[in-house]
Amino acid sequence: MTAHTVEYIRYRIPEQKSAEFLAAYTRAAAQLAASPHCVDYELARCEEDFEHYVLRITWTSTQDHLEGFRKSELFPDFFAEIRPYVSHIEEMRHYKPTTVRGTGASVPTLYAWAGGAETFSRLTSVFYDKVRKDDLLAPLFEDLDPAHAEHVALWLGEVFGGPPAYSETQGGHGHMVAKHLGRAITEPQRRRWVNLIQDAADEAGLPTDAEFRSAFLAYVEWGTRLAVYFSGPDAVPPAEQPVPRWNWGAAPPYQG
Repeated sequence: MTAHTVEYIRYRIPEQKSAEFLAAYTRAAAQLAASPHCVDYELARCEEDFEHYVLRITWTSTQDHLEGFRKSELFPDFFAEIRPYVSHIEEMRHYKPTTVRGTGASVPTLYAWAGGAETFSRLTSVFYDKVRKDDLLAPLFEDLDPAHAEHVALWLGEVFGGPPAYSETQGGHGHMVAKHLGRAITEPQRRRWVNLIQDAADEAGLPTDAEFRSAFLAYVEWGTRLAVYFSGPDAVPPAEQPVPRWNWGAAPPYQG
């Protein structure tokens, strides 16, 4: 779980001061944006009662906020802007995230957007057919388990937001990493893998919209670069951890 801490500051600002309050925080935000201890921030205004505001600031840790930001050269300018509104604070506390978290269905997972299990099964079938015929990659997969393509389909499905079928049947992230240990994958082989799976995605009918393909390729680049590292002589296997869960990244699905 992330070590980040979230600070919530609740204000009650008289209506006649709201414009100057927002202007002050717009200026003060420059100091937050410049702080290496600040992850992100957001000032929200209550819809039911315009006098109520909540400022949310995510810090790298509580100590980094109290000892880092507040004792930095950025804090005096920040505080000078918000000082007139300190008396309007109703709550100012740090919170740690719990395990109760998730996403709603307003934005589909990459798994659902792609078409679910059948799509990923079709993708890996097409892909490994190409691999077996490729002079650069075939030697890496000469002892390929007949079930390997389907296992990778389960892996990709889980990574892109589908059910945890790989974790439940194969053993999770550590199991996938172990498949690469000692294989000495080269950069040309990695690049060929990336190219072939993109060709397979086209042939298997995966969505071609820019948002999906950019997220898909981002994972492929990330995953194959880790595979090269874990296949090398200096690799240190990671501690057991869950299968990574990929999302849309910078661009959510386009729905015109």
